[in-house]
Amino acid sequence: MATWAESTLDPSPPRGQIAKRANILETAARVFAREGFAGTTIDMIAAEAGVSRQTVYNQIGDKEKVFAAVVEDTTEKANAGLFATLATFPDDPKDLEAELTAFARRLATTCLCDRRSSALLKLVESEGQRYPELFQAWRERGPGRVWAAVSARLTRLAHGGHLDLDDPDLAARQFMSLVVMDLRPATLLGQRPSEAEIDHATRSAVRTFLRAYGRTRPAGGPSGLDRVKQ
Repeated sequence: MATWAESTLDPSPPRGQIAKRANILETAARVFAREGFAGTTIDMIAAEAGVSRQTVYNQIGDKEKVFAAVVEDTTEKANAGLFATLATFPDDPKDLEAELTAFARRLATTCLCDRRSSALLKLVESEGQRYPELFQAWRERGPGRVWAAVSARLTRLAHGGHLDLDDPDLAARQFMSLVVMDLRPATLLGQRPSEAEIDHATRSAVRTFLRAYGRTRPAGGPSGLDRVKQ
């Protein structure tokens, strides 16, 4: 049990304050996704969250700060699911196409079609061009980190002789784009793709990716990465 001195020195906010802030951010994400940045007001967020306008200011700040906090919070929570799924990447596959397809399906099902990720993507699509400075946290903590992690995994596959890569970073961006390309229209409309749609999209994505990067060199020959090193 904490002593009086320890409790008074504890910098952590009370649980009630944490819950109140989380409620405001969750509500604000929903309002921004529906109304856009320009169409959203602090009063709208406060009314939907069931708090006063002043509470929103006290907890987070003005509309721009709330928006930045929503992007950062949503990115961090979406990334948690993404990186948990990345831990299941097939580093030493026996059947590359089957295992990479299964991974892509997990990625699409648990992360890219997730409600939170869909809301963030909608915000980026609708507001990113008009307010690029507000998406600094998303650029740094979202796609940049995910692409780097996928690139590292693909590099391992190349070194293991499964892929022929010259530019793993480009290959990572292309892999992620292929996986989400056919699923994006539904998610932007707030719909969840069906299991059959996810299955078809991920199979097609991996098949296309392997046509471009599947190993075609003779066994023992140099890969693209090996040639770059030479």
